[in-house]
Amino acid sequence: MNGLHELPLVIFTVLAQSVVGAFLLFAIVLFTTEDKHYRAYVHKAMFVLLALLGIGFIASITHLGSPLRAFNALNRVGESMLSNEIATGALFFALAGIYWLFAILDKLPKAFGRFLLVCASAMGLIFMYMMNKVYHISTVPTWHTSFTTWGFYLTIILAGFTLGYGLLHSERPDAKVVSWVPTLVSITTLVAAIVIIYQGFALSTVVTSAQKATALVPDFATLSALRFVLLGLAIACLFYVLHKPASWMSKLCAVLLVFAAEMIGRTLFYGLHMTVGMAVGA
Repeated sequence: MNGLHELPLVIFTVLAQSVVGAFLLFAIVLFTTEDKHYRAYVHKAMFVLLALLGIGFIASITHLGSPLRAFNALNRVGESMLSNEIATGALFFALAGIYWLFAILDKLPKAFGRFLLVCASAMGLIFMYMMNKVYHISTVPTWHTSFTTWGFYLTIILAGFTLGYGLLHSERPDAKVVSWVPTLVSITTLVAAIVIIYQGFALSTVVTSAQKATALVPDFATLSALRFVLLGLAIACLFYVLHKPASWMSKLCAVLLVFAAEMIGRTLFYGLHMTVGMAVGA
C-alpha cells in the first residue's frame, strides 16, 4: 500500500487526534458530573490518553530520526508550522499531564482544576489546528485542500470520541452522560463518507506533466470502502455497549476497529503525496 513508508506519521497523527478528541470528551464529562467516585474513575482512565499520546510522540521521533531534531525544530516556533505543531503538542501533553497528576493526588482545588482543564483543552485544539496547517503546502496539491482539514478534524471525533466512550461508559449511572456519543459517531461517519466521495472525484482533476493523483493510490476506492466497513462495525459495537455497558470486549473492539479504519484513511492520505513547482521556505 502506497503510504506505508510514513507509518510513524500515520501512528502519530491518528493517536494525537484520538487523544485530543477523547480529552475533550473527558473535559465535558468532568464539567458535567459532580459524582466524586465517577470523577475519580475518569481521572484514572485519563492515564490511558497520556500513554497513547506518549506512544504517538515516540513514533514521530522515529520519523525525525533523533530526539535532537525535535528540539532543534523548536528554534523556529512562530515561523514554521512544524515547529508550532511540536511546541503546541508538547504544551498540551504538559498541561494534560499536570492536570492528571494533581487530580490523581487529590491536590487540585475545584476552581483551579477547571481552569487547568480548560487550558489543556484549548491547547489541544490549537495543537490540532497546527497539525492541520503543517500539511497545507502549496506545492502539494493533493494535500493543500479542504479535504485534508475535513479528514483530520473528523478523526478527532471518530477515533477520539470512540476512545473516550470506550473508557468512560460503564454501569455507573453517571456514565449516561456520554450516551449520545454513538449517535454522534454515526453522523460523523456519514459526513466522512460524503467527504471521501467528493475527494475521489476531485483527485481525478489533479494532474501534472509527470503524474496523476489517482495513479498514486489505485486502491483508493477499495481501501476507503474497507475503512467504512470497519467504521460501521465499530458503530454497531458502540450501540451494543450502550445497552450492555459491562461488555469490555465490545468497547475494545469498537476502539480497535476505529483505529484501524482511521489508520487506513491516513495511510491513503500520505500515499497521495505529490509535488508541483518548487517549495519556498519551510
